[in-house]
Amino acid sequence: MSDKASQPGISRAEAQGVRYAAELEGHVKWLDSITGAALGVLATASGIYTYLGVSSLLDDNGALSFFAAASYSIAVSVGIFVFWSYLMRLLPSVRSMASRIGLLVSMGIGSLAIIAMSSWLNAAALAGSAAVEQHLAKTVQDYQASLEQANSIAVSAQGLERDVARVRQSFEDLSAQEASGDLSGLAGRGAVFRVLSQKADELRGLEAQIASQQPLVEAAFAEGNATLSRMRALTVEPGPVEPRSVHFSEEAVRLAGLITQLRQLSVAPLVSRAAQDLAASVVLPELDGRTGAAREGQQSTIASVLEVLGQRAATLRSAADAVIAMPAPADTTYTPISTADAVIRYAGNFAPSWAGAIAIDLLPAVLVFILMVTQAAIRSGREGVGIEQTLTLSELRAAMMVLHEMDEVRRPVPPVPRPTPADAPAKGNGASPT
Repeated sequence: MSDKASQPGISRAEAQGVRYAAELEGHVKWLDSITGAALGVLATASGIYTYLGVSSLLDDNGALSFFAAASYSIAVSVGIFVFWSYLMRLLPSVRSMASRIGLLVSMGIGSLAIIAMSSWLNAAALAGSAAVEQHLAKTVQDYQASLEQANSIAVSAQGLERDVARVRQSFEDLSAQEASGDLSGLAGRGAVFRVLSQKADELRGLEAQIASQQPLVEAAFAEGNATLSRMRALTVEPGPVEPRSVHFSEEAVRLAGLITQLRQLSVAPLVSRAAQDLAASVVLPELDGRTGAAREGQQSTIASVLEVLGQRAATLRSAADAVIAMPAPADTTYTPISTADAVIRYAGNFAPSWAGAIAIDLLPAVLVFILMVTQAAIRSGREGVGIEQTLTLSELRAAMMVLHEMDEVRRPVPPVPRPTPADAPAKGNGASPT
């Protein structure tokens, strides 16, 4: 068997490559008939979602806003269609590496521009409402943490009531011992008894003041939890997110006031100041002992009482300062946010929506690479084969027809014979020659 194909000068492998290239060209030609329509559909879909994204950014819903959003979306659709049409035609056709690199860099820059002007708006249209709801849910968590922290500080401050009661009880016990004569040796209600009773009364008043704050703390915390429940309901309530955001903002303002109220209800600063005053402001009564020895005993006992008083005040103040040193609740403020901003801020939570928004704009890049590979395969199949050896039958017939027409044009036109004198009509009487 001969290793040459039926066409002279072409090996069997070259003939197969030519047929392979011709087959690919047929497929590309058929695909070219639908590529423009497909690219137009993708550009139109991207423009529609871009319009929805732009509309969510505009505050006004009038005619001017409609035309502004429509104009922007149309410009995006046209830009996407033209950009990818250029690349589908030019990038697969260039052969030099420098040209390919230049067009690939242009495609990268253009893709970034498309993402900047369209994809993020597409994502806002796809997941904007869900992103705003995510923002509301995140804000609820922040407010809940602040409310719980403020309540924890207030409850810890209310716990100082037990410390105050313990110190007050110790002074009452000492005063009882003084009344029976077991402390200074002088029974009755003398100078030492009056000092001890004075401090016990001060602590009893502080204890009552702390106790009066307890119902206020509980009421503020309960109302805060009720407000949080309403805010949580607004985050998952069906319907448009804009009116829900308005109600959410109102509840957020109310909750912020309750958190501030809880912070102000903390009695720790009050206890700290009272503990400081407990040892600093002592009104010493006049010693009433009948003898000098008795008065010296009273003076010694009062000095001991003042020393114990300073120790108890330091302990109480240390407990109050520990409550004051607790981390204050974070300042949480709800800030309304647009759907586009919400999608960008919480992009990590909406990766599928971002992927879809970007894919609808950059999917033609895959078609460009497919055409590049196909055109490279076509060129590889025709490599080493002359053009005259790759003509198809229809192309050969068309070429022969063109050659025939050119031969007809180049063929000289025969001269028209002129009439001879004998053939001219006779003049005179008008008689025709016989």
